Amino acid sequence: MEDQEERLHDEEEWHVEAAAVIQDVKDCVSQIQVSSLPSSNTTIFFNLTTKEENTYCIELTASGFRIVGAKYDDNSQSSEKHFETPYALLDSISPLYRVSFSSALAAKLMALAGELDQ
Repeated sequence: MEDQEERLHDEEEWHVEAAAVIQDVKDCVSQIQVSSLPSSNTTIFFNLTTKEENTYCIELTASGFRIVGAKYDDNSQSSEKHFETPYALLDSISPLYRVSFSSALAAKLMALAGELDQ
């Protein structure tokens, strides 16, 4: 089995991955964008503001997501804790993410139930 740390993406693939992450979570956070920190073939960074207005710099590698700074474009405070998904990371740092995600999920389920009733 291939070691996760050895998986490489070119810079364009990281930006495609980043765009997908941003699209998935943008409605459940105040702001998320690709950081101005340089990406590489193993890493890309995000600037994130939670619904609580806490700011973070997040690193994404083959190992997952981890907090690396408490302000935008700052990777000076690397955490050893990796999260497999952006949802797991957000769930651990933002109670309002949970509320927002749950509300969005409930709305989607209600819409689906309405479509099934027709």
